[in-house]
Amino acid sequence: MFGMSHETFLLLDAVVTVIGLIVLITKFKLHPFLALIIAAAFLGLTSGMPIGTIIKAFQDGFGGVLGFVGIILALGTMLGKMMAESGGADQIAQTLIRAFGKDKVQWAMMFAAFLVGIPLFFEIGFVLLIPLVFIVARRTGVSIIKIGIPLLAGLSAVHGLVPPHPGPLLAIGVFGADIGKTILYGLIVALPTAIIAGPIFGTFIAKHIPGHPNQELVDQLARETDSAELPSFGITLVTVLLPVFLMLLKTFADVALPDGNIFRSFMDLIGHPISALLLALLLSLYTFGYKQGIGSSQMMKWLDASLAPTAAIILIIGAGGGFKQMLVTSGVGDVIGHMAVNAQISPILLAWLVAAVIRIATGSATVATITGAGIVVPVVGMIPGVNRELLVLATGAGSLILSHVNDAGFWLVKQYFNMTVAETFKTWTAMETILSVVGLGFILLLSLFV
Repeated sequence: MFGMSHETFLLLDAVVTVIGLIVLITKFKLHPFLALIIAAAFLGLTSGMPIGTIIKAFQDGFGGVLGFVGIILALGTMLGKMMAESGGADQIAQTLIRAFGKDKVQWAMMFAAFLVGIPLFFEIGFVLLIPLVFIVARRTGVSIIKIGIPLLAGLSAVHGLVPPHPGPLLAIGVFGADIGKTILYGLIVALPTAIIAGPIFGTFIAKHIPGHPNQELVDQLARETDSAELPSFGITLVTVLLPVFLMLLKTFADVALPDGNIFRSFMDLIGHPISALLLALLLSLYTFGYKQGIGSSQMMKWLDASLAPTAAIILIIGAGGGFKQMLVTSGVGDVIGHMAVNAQISPILLAWLVAAVIRIATGSATVATITGAGIVVPVVGMIPGVNRELLVLATGAGSLILSHVNDAGFWLVKQYFNMTVAETFKTWTAMETILSVVGLGFILLLSLFV
């Protein structure tokens, strides 16, 4: 077509489609859900697919993703809401702060955010823990930046690298990765990455930008809680980490035990992400609910309220699944895969780079993960021995890079920490970029051993 080979045309078509997707989101401020549907339809039509095939491919991609991810997100959000409302997250943070002491309080904030962030969306974890930043800063006199950056790093690291967060969870479905191994590798990569981008970088940058919190926000949010009214630290930890433990145990059982083993079959049931999160949620109804004297009607209100903010995220993920399927069905994915093979680009580096470019352009980590995974997935079948779990992590790491003015998280941090745009670039944007680049380094290092 137009004097080009079919493969060249498909590649150009994909480039135009992705650029169009970025323009729709950034220039015309179109909702990513609608932008992804339009981009998928455009790619299907211009690549020469029959109308019926276009519609079916999009439906299959949409339903295939949400059949798993939608359930996981709903259960994880409910669990996070129970922990937040009961004060379980507050208990984790306070316990770690007491254990680490004033001199190392920044480490306590990072570990608190890392643990609390596992079942929570970044925005929810941020709003939940930001009062503790103000309280600790007021009690200890330590710079708000020195305390706040580690907290942000802990939340952001697990958000980008550890299931059941939407980004890595979606990439697991696209790449066909094992969720237990992804959690294990994600934790191995995320913890040292968060340490470098959090307490270490935070201590350094606080010397140059100490920060001056908004006094009105401090007065409003820095309310100290009576620890006696909160769930115990042990109970909270068991409840929050139960799904992670069950999924990891399932993976170990699959590796160590033969097919047909009764215990392995049992672990395949309760260690499945849906079963594991459901069991943790049911446990939370007791540990964070009835045990704390909270009635059924109040808990139902919490659970109902928790689902509303996830609706848009679930729709975006579903539309992204449809767009991914269009890339595969149209043949674009195969062309990109062959190019990557011929150019001898590391699939891990390719996954990180594609997600990073889309993240910088759109400001959305979710869109970057969806689109990046869809573009890179054909490489999996063409290069033997590619570790699918590390591809998930590389895509997630790329989706964290260089948060700037087109990202809602940039403005959220700016306002709460009372910083100028320039100061937000030097703190938040730099921290996110460190997370992304250092995370890639650890992923490449891990690829030498797994």
